[in-house]
Amino acid sequence: MTSTTTATRVLDHGDARGLQAVLLDMDGTLVDTEDFWWQAEVTLFAELGHRLDEADRAHVVGGPMTRVMDYLVGRTGVDIAPADLGVMVNERFVELLAGGVPLMPGAERLLNTLDAHGIPAALVSASHRHVIDIVLRSLGAEHFAFTIGGDEVARTKPFPDPYLEAARRLGAEPGRCVVVEDTPTGVRAGEAAGCPVIAVPSVAPIEPAPGRLVVSSLEQVDLDLLRSVVATRV
Repeated sequence: MTSTTTATRVLDHGDARGLQAVLLDMDGTLVDTEDFWWQAEVTLFAELGHRLDEADRAHVVGGPMTRVMDYLVGRTGVDIAPADLGVMVNERFVELLAGGVPLMPGAERLLNTLDAHGIPAALVSASHRHVIDIVLRSLGAEHFAFTIGGDEVARTKPFPDPYLEAARRLGAEPGRCVVVEDTPTGVRAGEAAGCPVIAVPSVAPIEPAPGRLVVSSLEQVDLDLLRSVVATRV
């Protein structure tokens, strides 16, 4: 779908109550891949002679890859360039994805609800394009107007760039686009873009804050809730 078509869809079919679009994170939000990433990192570093623990997991959840690899190199002292290490972790992660990716509880229902009510959805991920394309086989590309990968913007999360770009492509106002995220990194990106945020924590805890609603599961996210978080901002 082109940017022009998507913008027309928003303007013609936008929600009369203020909601224009929903911008969704992927890993840990719509699909249960955070364990896949962690397993890839743990097994790779074990082979390199280093043991990662749950304290490390809290530091690496949510990406982006550059930050995660910098942390892991500094933490372990492994003599591998962060960029090369990132390639190794990605390769291991892709191997784990081969058997398919489980959806998070409530993900399919939410996407079907957005489809049924003509609310545009965009997938905004810190994962790279080749990973997104694999996950979409399980998630369903037809649910999204477009997808944005972490390697397709100059600055990825926690910077606002990916969410600002998504709103721009949709022809929507950031304040009328609800961001749904599972990590502190993603929440910061959505809030920096000026979007209302619904946080569904997966691994790292997220505290409530002004303009941010924290729920325990996507099963709690319905159209009324999405409309309500926008209504408090417009």
